[in-house]
Amino acid sequence: MQAASRESYTAAHTRLEEYVRGAEPSAVATTGGELLAVADLLRREVRLRRALSDPAREGADRSGLLTGVLSGKVGADALDLLGTLVAGRWSAPSELLEGAERLGVQALLASADRAGELGEVEDELFRFGQVVAADSQLSNALSDPIASVAQRAELVGMLLSDKARPVTVRLVEAALAGFGGRSFSAALTRLVELAAERRDRQVAYVTVAAPLTEDEERRLGDQLSAIYGRAVAVKLTVDPTILGGASVRVGSDLYDGTILRRLNETRNALAKR
Repeated sequence: MQAASRESYTAAHTRLEEYVRGAEPSAVATTGGELLAVADLLRREVRLRRALSDPAREGADRSGLLTGVLSGKVGADALDLLGTLVAGRWSAPSELLEGAERLGVQALLASADRAGELGEVEDELFRFGQVVAADSQLSNALSDPIASVAQRAELVGMLLSDKARPVTVRLVEAALAGFGGRSFSAALTRLVELAAERRDRQVAYVTVAAPLTEDEERRLGDQLSAIYGRAVAVKLTVDPTILGGASVRVGSDLYDGTILRRLNETRNALAKR
């Protein structure tokens, strides 16, 4: 987002946090779902998106237009938050859409946080991403641009029924819609990171050849926390093809200490002789 859009989003996000402090988790989750539904509307209705971000119109005028379109269709809390959002200045209509999406996602994460379930939601998102990545047919089905989001969401609902929290399912649906203009897998990864950020944690993606014990995983997390100066959430993937060692990615930092990497380096060095 450009500066004007960031300022407008920050104002709406501040309003969201004020609302969250006095609301029940279920109410916040409902509001988050409504915000994402409006984001879907903005994605489909280009003319509406342009009108609601038109710098030639006053903020109050844009809020009034929004109220006219959504009155009776979403709750008062969602309408208030969206009114704050569209009253700000937006550098581009696409950034208003991004702001509505982010606000909805943050509301859902806040509802899980209030319910004491944010860590579980974070893990459910990560594990579902692993399941999808390991099954090419499922990955293709969920990423298929020909199938509608509703069709793919129905598949997700069947897969996650009684296996994940409702907030997790709704966040996966947001990923299906291309949260932030990302691919499905990239959107899921970003949602995991946003959940961790709300818990004031950095995500470490760790790949090992064999499962770690709980104690080994805890010690690894402690070591990474000491390095990065903040709590680290370890997201573990087991991949026997790396043969041994570990690969660790934290943000843009990558440490690849796998045996596979060393073998490849040795093979390449011998090939150049």
